[in-house]
Amino acid sequence: MSTTLTPPRSPLVGRLAVGALMLGIFAIVTSEILPIGLLTAIGGDFGISDGITGLTMTLPGVVAAVAAPAVTLTTARLDRRAMLCVLMAVLAVADVLAAVATSYWVMLVSRVLVGLTIGGFWSIGAGLAGRLVPPHAVGTATAVIFSAVPLGSVLGVPAGTLIGDLAGWPAAFLALAVLAVLVLAALLVLLPPLPARQVTSPRVLLGLLRTRGAAIALAATFLIVLAHFGTYTYVTPFLQDVTGLPPAAVSAVLLAYGVAGIAGNFLAGKATATRLRAAFTTCGCLIAATTLLLPSAGGTTAGAVVLLVVWGLAYGGVPVCSQASFLAAAPRAPEAATVVFTSSFQATFALGAFLGGRIVDAFSVSTVMICGGLAALLMAASLGSLARTR
Repeated sequence: MSTTLTPPRSPLVGRLAVGALMLGIFAIVTSEILPIGLLTAIGGDFGISDGITGLTMTLPGVVAAVAAPAVTLTTARLDRRAMLCVLMAVLAVADVLAAVATSYWVMLVSRVLVGLTIGGFWSIGAGLAGRLVPPHAVGTATAVIFSAVPLGSVLGVPAGTLIGDLAGWPAAFLALAVLAVLVLAALLVLLPPLPARQVTSPRVLLGLLRTRGAAIALAATFLIVLAHFGTYTYVTPFLQDVTGLPPAAVSAVLLAYGVAGIAGNFLAGKATATRLRAAFTTCGCLIAATTLLLPSAGGTTAGAVVLLVVWGLAYGGVPVCSQASFLAAAPRAPEAATVVFTSSFQATFALGAFLGGRIVDAFSVSTVMICGGLAALLMAASLGSLARTR
């Protein structure tokens, strides 16, 4: 196989190509978690409970967890530019399908397509910075691409919730479809041909999973993602039913959460260079504290706002710390590390949303906050213990 690279037409085009990848992942992450802010509205239109509506969160994660290794391995020798464009077109179709869904089953089909896109695009696109910009800019470009993960989480949901409140939840998915089409056009124009270069094999993936660093990263990611998405998936019903906020106020609180998340992303990004495990442990402690306090202090508007802001600050650092942990475990196999990170993150994301829904339907939305807080506390205690032992 030829390893000759096609250089970008200019440094500016390279930077714009990195920006297009970032926007692609932003559109994907936002499409995946948008139901968080629209959960009650979607469930109301289809006549189902909040817990059952939570399947719109669970299904993409399950599919993405399988698609991440499957798509990466089966398309390992195909041009990466072509794969990214195809996957972005699939995302546009998925969002349009959600916007026009007349039944809950059609909605779930659209969520399967979202999961397929997540697993493929994220695993392939996240490791392309080195082929788009000069060597001295690779670190910054990689950070920009991965910033889409927290940005989609902390900005996409509030923006989508606001659109849903103003024009109905289908309009939010339609807006995402438009964004996906624009990203597709940008990828076609800005990306150079990207023939397969380093082929990720099952042997490389299995070798990575056998390392101690990967095992620690997997355990920490499992617990904190389980805690976060088991609770945050149902934060809108909590703010409406327990805090007593109207939909417009919920959008404002989620926006404050998003702004705090951006700050958390940059703070964690700096901390991972020198104190990765301490940064990850701190995120776990803060998420544990906020979710455990919400059932009591979240009954007032002021208490809910303060706790959601701290929660956003903490979660903004979680994807950064998790991804950095996997890369540290496999510095010579970044694509394999990204595949394992994507698959484990998405699988746990789906499990958290599913288990949270069962707890909400069986008990209450306050109960799920306590359960999530205990899981986050276990993650923080485990990482802290490992750090002291080392």
